[in-house]
Amino acid sequence: MKIALLGYGKMGKLVETIALREGWEVGPKLDIQDNARGGGITRASMAGVDVAVEFSQPDAVLPNVEAAAGAGINLVVGTTGWADRRETVEKIVRDSGIGLVYGANFSLGMNLFFEIAAQAARVVGMLSQYDAYVHEEHHSAKKDAPSGTALSLLDLIRPHLNNPNPGVTCVRAGRIPGTHVIGFDSEADTILLEHRARSRQGFAEGAVLAAGWIAGRKGFYDFRNVFREIIGI
Repeated sequence: MKIALLGYGKMGKLVETIALREGWEVGPKLDIQDNARGGGITRASMAGVDVAVEFSQPDAVLPNVEAAAGAGINLVVGTTGWADRRETVEKIVRDSGIGLVYGANFSLGMNLFFEIAAQAARVVGMLSQYDAYVHEEHHSAKKDAPSGTALSLLDLIRPHLNNPNPGVTCVRAGRIPGTHVIGFDSEADTILLEHRARSRQGFAEGAVLAAGWIAGRKGFYDFRNVFREIIGI
């Protein structure tokens, strides 16, 4: 199995490390200079590639998907901040017959946290005394705020809450890999759930897991659903 990397920054290099550990062949490895507007993604450059993993910038997602569709290459898209173009991307994927997995967060631990958060909201939502909120922190270079992960958490908990509009706060500072907190607050007490990333390794492991799953498949998939299928929830 062969994996290509669209974006060869910190995440791309970590995906390479995990992919090699899992027995993948890796290449080509395209950075912004090699792949402006998707120009590096061709049938020739992608010869023998089973799946391309994309960790780049939000404005690069659409041209990368268009180029991958033209080259017949399946994708794992780890970049966030392109939700406003989701319908366009899904149409490209379905019309071209490729497969794509996207996710607000590919961390295996965060996907477990999604399940915990949804179950907690179902239980806490049975009592009217509690209001919910979401707080998230990321490194200063992260562009989208709230993060895609925070928005996904809101979507998961909102249907179960008495107050359908929980607040969300964001911090961008230093080199924080990512922290997400869900709070359920009442006059009597506060319940806190927290996921704190210590490194980007979990994101890379999830992306490689998704690459193995999407290889040979067609269609447009949310990694949360893929993760649930893989672990049998």
